[in-house]
Amino acid sequence: QIMIAGALSGVCEALAYAKAEGLDWNTLLGAVATGAAGSKQLDFQGRKILAGDFTPGFFMKHFVKDMKLEEADTAGLDLNVLQQALSNCQSLIDRGCGDLGTQALIKFYEK
Repeated sequence: QIMIAGALSGVCEALAYAKAEGLDWNTLLGAVATGAAGSKQLDFQGRKILAGDFTPGFFMKHFVKDMKLEEADTAGLDLNVLQQALSNCQSLIDRGCGDLGTQALIKFYEK
């Protein structure tokens, strides 16, 4: 879940930035998907986000539960990206998004 949290957060932040700058999401995805910025999260979740499809492949509430199982504290690790993703996802659960898919993380960035 650490890898997914970071990758999905990056996808959502990039899409939020693109939207704020007036860029077309479809053009952006087409331009970056096959380059170094491409990822499975971008391919799979990016398309769902573009379509406004928040049907769960994996529930947000389960994603948060899994991220909380990490033993970073006892291992003495500082996993900032994981902690930030967890905080962002938890805020969405608090807003009633727990039964949506993990791609609903984009909602954290929507204004």
